[in-house]
Amino acid sequence: MQAEHLTIFGTLLGARGTILLLGPHEPGFWPALCDSPEWQDSAADPVDRWSRRVITGLADRLGAPAHFPFGAQPAPFLTWAMANDRAWISPVGMLVQAEAGLMVSYRGALEFDWEFRKPEVPTHPCTGCAKPCTTACPVGALQGAQYDVEACRSYVRSDPEQRCLTTGCLARRACPVGQTYKRDAAQSAYHMREFLN
Repeated sequence: MQAEHLTIFGTLLGARGTILLLGPHEPGFWPALCDSPEWQDSAADPVDRWSRRVITGLADRLGAPAHFPFGAQPAPFLTWAMANDRAWISPVGMLVQAEAGLMVSYRGALEFDWEFRKPEVPTHPCTGCAKPCTTACPVGALQGAQYDVEACRSYVRSDPEQRCLTTGCLARRACPVGQTYKRDAAQSAYHMREFLN
């Protein structure tokens, strides 16, 4: 799957067998996406369209149905993420994933009609962590039981240094696991611009 710039971000048992959750393989995902026809045609939703094309191609080759977290009938990715063996709720309420940290992004899933032998389950990455994500947000939008979306948007729009807008959410970037993930800052900037629209 790495040839398609995807990696397995978790597995879980589904109704038919095993579901593999797929996310960007870094480094390399963003440059590959930017070179794709979906990005080059300037039409809407290039990341979702790329994901649909690439993961559907994988599904056809492997004989496994594909599922996506977007579209008219999105699959229950949040439920699947919480049921899989490599993601947990972080101290700031977002998912934290074993390899990507708070930079986790699920692009799709493949469902097989047999059970895969699972790798060893990693420990929760927040155990023993100093939790820098809890203090990194300049406006405290990720404290308490709810994510203060409007405080976040307002800050991102008004920050003269454009820190969250140009490199991505500071809380996500503070995650020690995410810092080893090598996500391209341009990818985070793109998603932040989409968040503001």
